[in-house]
Amino acid sequence: MSTLVDLSVPVFTGMPVYPGDPEVSIAPALRAAEDGVNVLRLHLGSQSGTHVDAPFHVDDGWPTLEGLPLDLFTGPAVVADVRGLAPAAAITPDHLSAALPRLGPGVILVLCTGWAAHWETDRYLAHPWLTAEAAQAVVDTGTRTVAVDALSVDPSLEPGSTLPAHRVLCGAGAVIAENLTNLDPVAEADAAGRPVELSLFPVRLTAADGAPVRAVARLG
Repeated sequence: MSTLVDLSVPVFTGMPVYPGDPEVSIAPALRAAEDGVNVLRLHLGSQSGTHVDAPFHVDDGWPTLEGLPLDLFTGPAVVADVRGLAPAAAITPDHLSAALPRLGPGVILVLCTGWAAHWETDRYLAHPWLTAEAAQAVVDTGTRTVAVDALSVDPSLEPGSTLPAHRVLCGAGAVIAENLTNLDPVAEADAAGRPVELSLFPVRLTAADGAPVRAVARLG
């Protein structure tokens, strides 16, 4: 019997966002007692909360969200368990050595850093990050979806970063899911040889660089 696990952070007013991104604000627009229905007014960025990046996120000439095939947003997952790394540590190809042989077209790489434990704290910015060499090693396997339980696959403490891991992945047509949470049971299932499937379907925004998702894992 399979189990569904929610990997999404809650969306709420004042929630953490990437530095410089729009702040999130949620408030009633209509109320059932006065207007007959309850409707919320939302103000948020396309990269708010658990979300996916389309290649357009880092280059105007690369595909926007609606131009991507749906199969990029779901599939079997392989976990690279890199929990225990120091703050702001680099994730190198060596850290992915156990996962790389299991990757391939249609497979989703899940980077389990453990950094979701620092959500809503300043420490969340000091997450481990993927080197360009590691990103290239992933791309070379044919994998085109990477998910991480951190703010970004690139460093968030480097002002003016050129986002090298984003550029390697997105330049190959990959999508990146960020700000996942609750990956412990996913990592445990993968380590035990149980099948893991991820769903990362985004809101269908037009001409978008990315969109929030409800990230869900199915554990076999």
